[in-house]
Amino acid sequence: DGEVIGVICVGQDITQINAMTLEQQLVADDLARLVDSANAPIFGVDINGLVNEWNKKAVSILGFDKDEAMGRHLVHTFIQPEDRKSVADVLHKALAGKETANYELPLLSKHGERYTILLNATTRRNGRGEITGVVGV
Repeated sequence: DGEVIGVICVGQDITQINAMTLEQQLVADDLARLVDSANAPIFGVDINGLVNEWNKKAVSILGFDKDEAMGRHLVHTFIQPEDRKSVADVLHKALAGKETANYELPLLSKHGERYTILLNATTRRNGRGEITGVVGV
């Protein structure tokens, strides 16, 4: 006859899940602070070569604030024309999973000054192991 005669509730203790989530967030925050405060320029690009990471040392060397650098094409914006092909090749290799160590990366500052930094181009992957970009240190 459709009359409700009771309710069944099911609960689950999520205390441990919440604690693990908090711990993961703390670790992620620590890593972000480490990257941002490192005494070496660190940048990241997505699979299209657009800047998606730019630490304080990159700001101090190149003169581009993080907001100015984010979303700009690394090779076309920060590399002098005569070096763009070789830099693009290093990034393409890293995007294919072939990392490069100790590459002399020529960079162009906001004020037209040229700098050379020693770069390790490391493939960046998501949690499923899919390539999402390159990190340069």
